[in-house]
Amino acid sequence: MPINQSQNSFTSDNGATKPHALKRTMSVWNCFTLGFSVVSPVVGLYAIFGVQNLVTGGGWISALALCLVMQMMVAAVYAELSSQFPIAGGAYKWARQLIGPRTGQYAGVIYVSSTIAMLTTTAYTGGMWLSAVFIGGNVQGPTAVLSGAAFLLICTMVNLVDQSIFKVINLLGVCAEVIGSICVALVLFFFFRVHPVSELFQHLGTGLAPTDIAAFLAAVAIAGWAFIGFDACSTIAEEAHNPERMIPRAIFLSLCAVGTVVLFNSSSLMLSVEHDVLVEASATSDPISPIITSTIGAWAAKPFLAIVMIAFLSCGSSVVNYVSRIVFSMAREGNMPAHLSHVTRHKIPRNAILTTISLSGLGLLFGLNDGAVATIIAFGTGGLYAMFSMTTGVGLYARLTGRWNPALGALKLGNWGLAINAVAFVWAVFELINIAWPREYVVAAGAPWWQLWAVPLVLGSILGVTTLHILINNKYRSTKNETQKASQQV
Repeated sequence: MPINQSQNSFTSDNGATKPHALKRTMSVWNCFTLGFSVVSPVVGLYAIFGVQNLVTGGGWISALALCLVMQMMVAAVYAELSSQFPIAGGAYKWARQLIGPRTGQYAGVIYVSSTIAMLTTTAYTGGMWLSAVFIGGNVQGPTAVLSGAAFLLICTMVNLVDQSIFKVINLLGVCAEVIGSICVALVLFFFFRVHPVSELFQHLGTGLAPTDIAAFLAAVAIAGWAFIGFDACSTIAEEAHNPERMIPRAIFLSLCAVGTVVLFNSSSLMLSVEHDVLVEASATSDPISPIITSTIGAWAAKPFLAIVMIAFLSCGSSVVNYVSRIVFSMAREGNMPAHLSHVTRHKIPRNAILTTISLSGLGLLFGLNDGAVATIIAFGTGGLYAMFSMTTGVGLYARLTGRWNPALGALKLGNWGLAINAVAFVWAVFELINIAWPREYVVAAGAPWWQLWAVPLVLGSILGVTTLHILINNKYRSTKNETQKASQQV
């Protein structure tokens, strides 16, 4: 039997209406800027640019383009689901509503843990930029952790005040992205380009990867980080006006905009410097700033640092918003402590925000060990692709079994919907395996074995603990019911 297809079925397991709700204040522009800030061209580019050049040697633009096209397929499934179920928590809630509470539990645990890892990574890296602007120099160890904590504190304040402040920060982040990404890339492409476009497709296999095929597969895996986060738009559906139409638009717009910018920026950077210089710069923690200053001029260093810092702060604040709505939704369904579903008089899920920040802050402690930080980064990407796999898998299963009728949603893909869903599922599973695959040439030299197997180890542990929790909880409920029946008979 198909489940209830109502768009706003906020009910508990016993059918009672939940009292906690969020306030609709977000326009399609606000939803777009949130998604744009979470995916963030600046953050995505800094995360992959140097690693791509070192591992592949070059020629990785085609892998980046492939990843973008396939992620658009995944985004189409998210858009189709959000047009029919515009509910806080997004993919977590869809898994619960389309398949059942147990599936929702697994989805929620994967979603929260991977997005917390994503926030920890953003805070750790963003803290370095915060320190670079106000202190200068590279920071490591305890200093990097403290800088990340300061970064998280700023993101906390942005999210705890009125939503209007959050919108302003998002707008500043978009402006910083436009100046720091698009404008700089245009200047480099038109005034400092030294190579023909064909340079973008050369040098593949000249890096650390042993073969051309290995280099391409690694490039696809690394590119995966640049195109995650568009699903943030779906988690704020209860705060958007006309969400069944606005959220799908925001999902597509944010991913298309970020994808275009990342592709163009990457191309401009690679065409503006000699290949040997590019590879040498990629071996440093900041491969892009030296390229900017050596081409445009030393005067651009400080302004560029400030622009990147603003972009990171906007990204971090948006990720806090994104993760806290998942936590809020899970708490409202009874899968997390109930107090996390409470909202303030301004309809802000303060407890969920503070819990999100606290968990991410604990994750920052891994910054005291470089290997542990790399594990967090790897799991953040792999965990989200596990979520993409689960969501597209849930959508495909529900579609084929009649649990979900996509024709009832505002976004109608018609006969294309099934094909797109199937392709998105196959891609998400492939990319998850590709990211999780142990590659010694991607991690630091001499990395321990557990770092090579970070994604399957962490993901397997989380799923194992979740399964144990479900089994113990079921046993407890069964024993409780038997006790109650026995007492009634007496």
